[in-house]
Amino acid sequence: MQRDDEIAARAAEAVGGAENPGAVDIKQLLSATRPLFDPGRVSRETFQLGIELLKVLAGASDVEIDPKDRRFRDPTWQENPFYRRLAQAYFAYCRAVSRSVSEDLDWRNRERALLLVDVITAGVAPTNALPGNPEALKRAFETGGRSLLDGARNFLHDLRHNRGMPSQIDPSRWQLGDNLAATPGAVVFRNEILELIQYRPQTARVRRRPLLLIPPQINKFYFLDLSPGRSFIEYAVQQGMQVFVVSWRNPTPAHRHWNLDSYCEALLEATDAVRAIAGTDDLNTYGFCAGGITMSALLAHLAEAGDERVHAACYTVTLLDFSEPALIGSLQSAPLLRAAKYRSRRKGIIEGHAMRNLFNWFRPNDLVWSFWVNNYLMGKSPPAFDILVWNNDSTNLPAALHADFLDIFERNALCRPGGWTALGTPVDLGRVTLDNYVTGAVNDHLTPWKACYRTTHLLGGESTFALSHAGHIASIVNPPGNPKSSYWIGEEAVAEPEDWFANADKRQGSWWEHWLDWISARSGEEVEAPARLGNERFPAGEPAPGTYVHQPE
Repeated sequence: MQRDDEIAARAAEAVGGAENPGAVDIKQLLSATRPLFDPGRVSRETFQLGIELLKVLAGASDVEIDPKDRRFRDPTWQENPFYRRLAQAYFAYCRAVSRSVSEDLDWRNRERALLLVDVITAGVAPTNALPGNPEALKRAFETGGRSLLDGARNFLHDLRHNRGMPSQIDPSRWQLGDNLAATPGAVVFRNEILELIQYRPQTARVRRRPLLLIPPQINKFYFLDLSPGRSFIEYAVQQGMQVFVVSWRNPTPAHRHWNLDSYCEALLEATDAVRAIAGTDDLNTYGFCAGGITMSALLAHLAEAGDERVHAACYTVTLLDFSEPALIGSLQSAPLLRAAKYRSRRKGIIEGHAMRNLFNWFRPNDLVWSFWVNNYLMGKSPPAFDILVWNNDSTNLPAALHADFLDIFERNALCRPGGWTALGTPVDLGRVTLDNYVTGAVNDHLTPWKACYRTTHLLGGESTFALSHAGHIASIVNPPGNPKSSYWIGEEAVAEPEDWFANADKRQGSWWEHWLDWISARSGEEVEAPARLGNERFPAGEPAPGTYVHQPE
């Protein structure tokens, strides 16, 4: 049977987080794929599929059942003549649909077509229905039908409480401040847009220069502070770093006017508080996902103004150059972007659940149908996994910020000097001459590593690039000690990502350890750890994880 930890691991690998500038409804996206299939190819493949299905029926087909497809790993699919034919028919159908995509497409339209193929073929898999799922039938027999009753109960619950989507989590198992976001700290500053959390030192001595973590505005910050032992923040604090993190407020329609400049201004205030508390003239910053876009706009403004408050900067799974082929490019269509902008302008926000559901359909097998089978056909509760809890704790995006992200995405505005303006100054990333540390993930379907690598050539400073194993968010949650973890490090950032990879050194372990050496070398000397959090001007308030993180969608 399919184990809960396997479902959770596959889903965690597929989780996207906050890289959706379009926030397009899935129906709008699929409707834009109609012209992407070649009628002639469709006719030929339909004819060939008919012939293959006759062979399947006669037991003469040579279509192989993919041994790597976990949906078909039960021995019944190979041993039972009926189920073997059913699986062969399904894989023949998948092959025919895939071959029907027109060859004369640019990469954005091809990504859109392949997404449609994935959604269609995942949805019609026989394993999604009880008669076509031998694992579920065996479980129903073994439990005397109890699994079917439990599955029906789960289905009705999701229909009422989860907008008809299969639940990925059981929220009763998790508590913020207890087994999630549990690293000790306190809120030391708050403005209308963000809370600033300082973490309590766990070493006698700390690096003098503090580190400010900037998460994306969508989803909450605690993917950086998951379960104890899996927390990036906990790790950095335990290694003697002075760590602060931004916790964004969850906007409502009343905050529709917050744009990218609004967030940059809020970050400026946060950097003032961090420096005042640490007693330093400067700090290091770290942007994650869309937080890296916001950080880049701010860094470009500071460079133009001659403000040297940031000493070094880090990026993880952040796209600044949207010209590289990526799944997110399937959203890069003028009608889709106009529809998305209209939707957010009308409501004042883009709802977090809308963005989350779109990302779920980007990986339908891992983030939709695996839970459908687990919850309804197998009658099980969703697996307990911290990344999935965070992924389901969505936040909204204000209309003005959404519009700014859309414009940057559509125009690829950060790649051209002066293509965007931040706080009244033109953005030229080449003028950002700080040392920078950039990471990508080899299995990232949303921000492909080759596109992340382009950041090293957009920025003007000395770059170090690290390539992690795993996917988008799973690559970030990468604590040392996992024997399966690995990463690649290159000596210098060469022109092409393929050339960099060809000469990169593959290492076992977590990139966290390499990053720690890099950031420690840029964090000043060791000093005595502060005895208390905050200072007289910025006193410690509510304990971490603060109050903004508890705001519902």
